Amino acid sequence: MKKLKLGVLAAIGFAAIIAFAPANTQLSIGEKAPLADTKMKDISGKMLSLNDLKKENGLLVIFSCNTCPFVLGWEDKYSELGNLTEKNKMGMVLVNSNEGKRSSEDSFEEMVEHAKGAGYNTPYVVDKDSKLANAYGAKTTPHVYLFDGNMKLVYRGAINDKFDHKDATAKKFYLNDAINELAKGKKISKPETTERGCSIKRVKV
Repeated sequence: MKKLKLGVLAAIGFAAIIAFAPANTQLSIGEKAPLADTKMKDISGKMLSLNDLKKENGLLVIFSCNTCPFVLGWEDKYSELGNLTEKNKMGMVLVNSNEGKRSSEDSFEEMVEHAKGAGYNTPYVVDKDSKLANAYGAKTTPHVYLFDGNMKLVYRGAINDKFDHKDATAKKFYLNDAINELAKGKKISKPETTERGCSIKRVKV
């Protein structure tokens, strides 16, 4: 019972983190990807844009970071998603917009080390000054945006229906379904879901 209570308290605490997000306007389904030509530094050292990374059937963008418990709880899916997007002729990129932690846990050097340790198989880029996150209205890490071959948004939200980072009992696989539907030219059955995660650490002005 004590463990159950602690779990509930933890969930409440993380819900508070989720709720704390800037009032940026969310990119709407059907809108084209903003700042698609903006170059961002990848952990490889290359400067890459979303248009550089998109493929015939589209591009998966996931706002992520190094330390958020939600990212750590979901990032085992990143390599699977990398393989799934590759199989379906889509690109994939992880975007670190935590400018508020750029001199510490989310520095470029820490991104390189984290990606190596976690076995990332896709680009992982620095969103300087959180410009991309602001343009998309991205709120959390992780926060998912899937674009079609014309770089129009077809899915936005969560990876799956896990309640929090410790929950391993996902039953609905929103992103996988959206990728497979997009690849088959079908209409996305559930184009929007609620994102879950830590707030993106923007620099306060």
